[in-house]
Amino acid sequence: MADFKSYIFNNINYVDIILYQFGSERCDPLHSFGPTVKNHFLFHYVLSGKGRLYSFNKGTQNDSSIYTIKAGEGFLLTPNIINTYEADKDDPWNYVWVEFEGLKAQRYLEEIGLSSKNPIFTPKEYNNDDNSIKDNLMFLLNNPSAPDSAILGHLYLFFYALLENSSFNNTKSASNLQEFYVREAINYIEKNYNNNISVENIAKWCNLDRSYFGKIFKNSMKTTPQEFLIKYRLSKACEMLKDNNISIREISELTGYPNQFHFSRSFKEFYNISPRQWRNQNKTKL
Repeated sequence: MADFKSYIFNNINYVDIILYQFGSERCDPLHSFGPTVKNHFLFHYVLSGKGRLYSFNKGTQNDSSIYTIKAGEGFLLTPNIINTYEADKDDPWNYVWVEFEGLKAQRYLEEIGLSSKNPIFTPKEYNNDDNSIKDNLMFLLNNPSAPDSAILGHLYLFFYALLENSSFNNTKSASNLQEFYVREAINYIEKNYNNNISVENIAKWCNLDRSYFGKIFKNSMKTTPQEFLIKYRLSKACEMLKDNNISIREISELTGYPNQFHFSRSFKEFYNISPRQWRNQNKTKL
């Protein structure tokens, strides 16, 4: 018996990726949908079973393609392409789907290797027990009322999981996506260095595992996230130390060190002199 679930994402204030809706369907044998033309991108990821996709360019039905898709694979419906898809007679599919668009949607899809001419996602290898693609999609299904940041965070992680697992040759693209996460981390540090944040907070902001986040950050920046955070805070402290009207205690608090002793110790470990000595030595440089 068919089992259909659908959830609408009401916030469309995001521009890079706009999520419209997501859901799942366990289809009956030979259950079909279409012919249909979508206004947005619609991606289906097959959890179990199999089925077929019939696709042809709008207005040119002679230019058609037929694809068979099984568990661990997926298919993309793109705007202006007419599609029909149906479940297998003997082993009907169960899939999860997401509908989206946005300024960077097509770029992400191209990095994964998906387009109107190549609508099928094929993984390098399929392991249902260790499946980050499925895990991020299931988060959406199991938490439809989660905060927008959590929903969109797992959507980005879903794209990244597709990228990492795609059989498409995407070495350069994977690097680009890692750089994206590093930029997001640096932006977060720049805006929050004055708060008592940790590397774990930064990793959570990027919706990444802490150990993995540390790895890609060091590969890109040639330093650990903790070292970068300390260096950034202390560079801001040096700027403030040039102003004699700001006390060292205030500078400590303004750079994310609620404890002045910890601030002074960190400063001396990095610059080999105390904050007060640094201030005295740099008076003539004002």
